[in-house]
Amino acid sequence: MQYFILSVLLVLLAVPSTFAGEVDINSADAQTLATELQGIGLTKARAIVEHRDTYGNFASADELALVKGIGLRTVDINRDNIKVGKAKGH
Repeated sequence: MQYFILSVLLVLLAVPSTFAGEVDINSADAQTLATELQGIGLTKARAIVEHRDTYGNFASADELALVKGIGLRTVDINRDNIKVGKAKGH
């Protein structure tokens, strides 16, 4: 019975990441980025917003790898959830 309960808990913990929503990296705030993107905590999310504010909007999801601490692996993990709104400022 303990194993069954443990299994159910592990499945429930995994569910939120499975149903992550689409997020526009050109308009989302740091909290939304941290919540919706796997491997992106609040510190990295703030770095994304700071990079966007400094250099302008992202033209593609791959440009997230330009943000310190974010690699292409993180981009690939989140690719299906990343939306790139109208790019400007490039």
